[in-house]
Amino acid sequence: RKESSAASDVYKRQKQNIVKLASQLQIIRDIVNSPIKINSGFRCEKYNRHIGGVKRSQHLLGKASDIVVAGLDPYTETHPLFDELMDCGELLQGGLGRYKKFTHYDFRKTRKRWG
Repeated sequence: RKESSAASDVYKRQKQNIVKLASQLQIIRDIVNSPIKINSGFRCEKYNRHIGGVKRSQHLLGKASDIVVAGLDPYTETHPLFDELMDCGELLQGGLGRYKKFTHYDFRKTRKRWG
């Protein structure tokens, strides 16, 4: 079955976003010299609904990841590191969520913090 042109454009943007997100995570990986586990990255709408994700989740666009950096506490170390690197321009600005077991990072155009 052939994809519509509009659907193809959406998938192309999502793929570009996923590659961009991976490059941002690589910056962190290089700084801390530790592996990064991605708990959640791109999500299709069906899966996002299934897990209770918000309707306008950045995960749907391929712009978000929920991660754990090996050797760093997500709440007290990873979140502040991302925040500092975004503030000084080393990482793209966006959303940053603080959770006990993981850190959410996305590169939406506006600064947003929670948790």
